[in-house]
Amino acid sequence: MAHIVCHDDTLEITLESGTFTVPAPRGTLTAEAPLAKLTWFKTGGPAELLFEPEDTADLSEFLAALPADVPVMGLGLGSNMIVRDGGVPGVVVRLGKPFFDCTDLGDSTLRFGGGTPGVLASSTAQKAGVAGLEFLKSIPGTVGGFVRMNGGAYGREVKDVLTQCDVVLRDGTVKTLGLADMGYTYRHSDLPDGAIVVSATMRGEPGDPATIQAEMDRITEAREASQPLRTKTGGSTFKNPEGTSAWKLVDEAGCRGLTLGDAQVSEKHTNFLINRGEATSADIEALGEEVRRRVRAKSGVTLEWEIRRVGNFGKVTVEPSL
Repeated sequence: MAHIVCHDDTLEITLESGTFTVPAPRGTLTAEAPLAKLTWFKTGGPAELLFEPEDTADLSEFLAALPADVPVMGLGLGSNMIVRDGGVPGVVVRLGKPFFDCTDLGDSTLRFGGGTPGVLASSTAQKAGVAGLEFLKSIPGTVGGFVRMNGGAYGREVKDVLTQCDVVLRDGTVKTLGLADMGYTYRHSDLPDGAIVVSATMRGEPGDPATIQAEMDRITEAREASQPLRTKTGGSTFKNPEGTSAWKLVDEAGCRGLTLGDAQVSEKHTNFLINRGEATSADIEALGEEVRRRVRAKSGVTLEWEIRRVGNFGKVTVEPSL
């Protein structure tokens, strides 16, 4: 069990990997912090340490002082991940209200804090008369998360609007990266493990706020009609294979409504897994692996996970199906 002992202006921290001392950060540091309540699936174990920094300098100083062998992972709204039942080792960084800022830089360019939810980012752009960022409303996460994974929907991706982003690397170095540095491909970037996106600058084009709002309303209505948004879910489960849709392959493999324990393939949209109430993370991940097995057997296509699966297994270990 992780624990923290305060000594004046330093902290003595004990993790499974060992004991070390760091300067006390200005933000909030919690040992054995429950993560299930912070994720959309509402499942999973605790973080050994959960760090909510006061600002970029606080995050930079803390990571610089952290032993190099302690893993670091960012957590946004917890929408696109399965936190395994054994919890997450090391430090989980969650960017709170200090990172919710949105700044209009002019020339249809906006800078967002890494903790800014997609809904807030898109509404800020709408009010500023910046078109082209409407799709951000449909991404269930924060700017930091969808910059890392090149999030996208409705025909656009982050790579289409990002100009640069500021990141804090695992060693505490603060670095500005341009679009070309990100190595973007479909739902992927080259950001190294442990790097936390603290801000992102995006450029759209001039637009009429009323027209922009109409497009955002269209996106909202389309999502409401087709996705199980009012359930415990994690967003799109599998990446779309080239030339087809993951949901179609899952449906054709007979997986619509398939259950394992209290985990279920959504009957409304087959590329969504849902927790019907008492599912464990192991149930959800094992169901996903069973879907992959059935799709492979039916179509010969190997689906790739889009949802991140992080942390340690609990009592049940889930073996990849393929």
